[in-house]
Amino acid sequence: MAVRRPGRSRKTAEAGATGAEAGATGAEAGATAEAGPKAGARTGPKAGARTRTGPGGLLMRAVAVTFALLCLATCVAVVLELTLRPSPASVGIAHTNLRPGATIRLYLDQQSVREAVLQIGGNILIGVPFGLLLPAIWPRARGLLRVIAITSLVILLVELAQHFFVEGRAFDVDDIILAAFGSALGYLPLGRLLARWAHPRHRHWWQRTRDSLLRRSPVG
Repeated sequence: MAVRRPGRSRKTAEAGATGAEAGATGAEAGATAEAGPKAGARTGPKAGARTRTGPGGLLMRAVAVTFALLCLATCVAVVLELTLRPSPASVGIAHTNLRPGATIRLYLDQQSVREAVLQIGGNILIGVPFGLLLPAIWPRARGLLRVIAITSLVILLVELAQHFFVEGRAFDVDDIILAAFGSALGYLPLGRLLARWAHPRHRHWWQRTRDSLLRRSPVG
């Protein structure tokens, strides 16, 4: 009659359970190892592309920003030459306009379409270089509202200089409105794309605030 040995059977069962647990742990480690390269393949190239800056790219951006600065300076010089030039023939005719739209309606009521296009289009064209080039030169100027605000401030100073120091010129609020509209046309979308290319790692204030709040918030 065979005698059973319970001690050995218990040890065998415990050894089998330990082997099963080790096998499950190995399977989990293998799954993690397989998922790791996939996750790295998804996130690695984007992060690398976002932070990759070689000497050639930096040099191209520096040249582009310098060129944009020269172009904007040239445009500002032309604007000052045209707007601050005395006009003795307009003495007694030019008058101050503080009502938005009054001068624009006056241009549109003229019989000469060419004259209306030159007056309205010329004032719009003054603001286009600001929206196109300013965000590429100065990253903090990115954003439609900032571009419009800076352009309006510059043209406001020009209009005040015309009114007080230039013969035959007067302050006109419609010139500021048209120039601000031109800056918006220059910024959307070409100026925005140019700014993103020149300063790819610049982040808006609301993006920095969001990231700061996410870092401070406890992880559940």
